[in-house]
Amino acid sequence: MSDRSARVALGQSLTPVGHLRFTKTGPRQFSSFSYDAAWREYPRGFAIQPDLALDGGPYHASSAGGDTRDALAGVFMDAAPESWGRRLLERAYGAGLCEFDFLTLSDDHARQGALRFLDADGKIIRGGTPDSVPRLIDLEALTAIARAYEQAKDISLEDLRALAGAGGSGGARPKANVQDGDALWLAKFTSVFDQQPVERVEVATLTLARACGIRAPDVRLELAATPFPVALIRRFDRRDGARIPYISARTALGKSASELGAYTEIVDFMRAFAADPEADFRELYRRLIFTILVSNKDDHLKNHGFLYVGMGRWRLSPVFDVNPATDRTAHLETAIVEGGPHDRSIRLAFEACGFFEITKTEAREIIRQVATLIRGAWRDALLSVGVSGSLARDYEPAFAHEELDAALTI
Repeated sequence: MSDRSARVALGQSLTPVGHLRFTKTGPRQFSSFSYDAAWREYPRGFAIQPDLALDGGPYHASSAGGDTRDALAGVFMDAAPESWGRRLLERAYGAGLCEFDFLTLSDDHARQGALRFLDADGKIIRGGTPDSVPRLIDLEALTAIARAYEQAKDISLEDLRALAGAGGSGGARPKANVQDGDALWLAKFTSVFDQQPVERVEVATLTLARACGIRAPDVRLELAATPFPVALIRRFDRRDGARIPYISARTALGKSASELGAYTEIVDFMRAFAADPEADFRELYRRLIFTILVSNKDDHLKNHGFLYVGMGRWRLSPVFDVNPATDRTAHLETAIVEGGPHDRSIRLAFEACGFFEITKTEAREIIRQVATLIRGAWRDALLSVGVSGSLARDYEPAFAHEELDAALTI
């Protein structure tokens, strides 16, 4: 049996929040979290995860259900790397890492959200390689390291740990955080296994989302003239050097790592905790329509999120990880209505508008507006990132299909 612990702090000021204790015994992993008394009494103190109320605790999490990711509360798992980062860390530090290792070996500077972790002496747990977040000018070298890793080539331990430390949270595709001046960006690399221009198309799709009136982060393409372009997406949990608390929709809804959910459940959360529920209802509904019409295959609960805005309130984060599926799968990762089918259907979305507190007249207007913009702009959006000819035709089924026709005539 092994026991680990960390003090939990918030932001650049390292304001003390609580204490995280972690235990691994055989295959079982579990943890507990308790707020500090000073954080409970702090005028700006808040529940770092809505179901971890300030007046309760200690709060326990366990892998008893079979998924080790459930050994930490959701807000901590949101700060930890997922499959790409986990694979890198295991390659760099050896197999057998526990969830606490994954959380604390990733670089402090790049961790999602505003939570930070301190050792018993009050020093920041920075991960395996302090100050490992590379600069934008190192992007080409970093891309080469990522390619070498994917191809199972020999990589120096220093390079491997630098890539692992900067890997950040979320997703299966190769990525790293990079610093450009005062701003932190997520660099998403072209994989050596890609058969399609995935990163070019993600940049185009996020640009298209913004044109459709959806809040999206700044995004651009680097190394665009090479066979391995990089999508750069500005981190929306940073502002002028400050760290902004963040939770995924999975955490907001109190779901386990393997549970699915529904857009209407996200609406219920926003009704209770959003700073401006009606604005977020409309934003989420517009994103749902966009997801259907661009055949987004990645709308699971980890790919919706919330930023803390103060006074115990949260705001829907900018949209991210929108990836059109050329096979036109008819499946949504997140159902439209709780208990309903996961069909990618404009008709179902239109019928569900009341759950978003949107009238049918307004819903029809949103649907037609988004559909018209997509129909008129998707080719130009792809062309702007260098996707044309047969590559653009390959993506046509993701943007021109029966659901778009239904949206234009609803």
